[in-house]
Amino acid sequence: MKVTKFEHSCVRVERDGAVLVIDPGPWASPAALDGVDAVLITHEHFDHLDVEKLADTLARRPTVTVHAHASVMLKLGVLKGVLNEVSSGQEFTAAGFGVKAYGGLHALVHPDVTPVPNLGFLVEGSVYHPGDSFDVPVGAEVETLFVPVSGPWLKISESVDFVRAIGPRRAIALHDGLLNDMGHMVGDANMTMLSGCDYSRLEPGATLAA
Repeated sequence: MKVTKFEHSCVRVERDGAVLVIDPGPWASPAALDGVDAVLITHEHFDHLDVEKLADTLARRPTVTVHAHASVMLKLGVLKGVLNEVSSGQEFTAAGFGVKAYGGLHALVHPDVTPVPNLGFLVEGSVYHPGDSFDVPVGAEVETLFVPVSGPWLKISESVDFVRAIGPRRAIALHDGLLNDMGHMVGDANMTMLSGCDYSRLEPGATLAA
């Protein structure tokens, strides 16, 4: 598989001409959706879900399927007919890729803010995108972990502990669109020193083999 990290939390997975894209939000380059066959949405927050971008994609590629929690479906009424509701623990196929959903809720922002539903997606048993959560995919042997590294709900020790709890071969920075260069420098240094695995942050459009 070829995995491409786009802006913020958008990840694209390709194999034998099939394309699966996770969280193509408004900050992700439109190129992330070129030739896409299926889209996974982890949760409803604006930085992960761009309804207009999805509608434009479906106008060009009406065979695209969208997979998400029921709460996201409420935001996607204009796309009815291509929607597939997913729940935690469910295994399904999207664009020919085997996917399993984990978790349940977004990480806590503040006790006064009710967490929205959030699903993490494990692709082909090896690539894990947790959305905005630190839900561990219990029982999975994760090869490539995308780890959130910034956000109003996050501190770096949580990111470190998340990576350590999963023990992947490598961890790639996710949810990194909120940081400037100084923030990247501090975060990358801490994650490299403490995560216990091969850690890196990819520039948008960079790819790796999985």
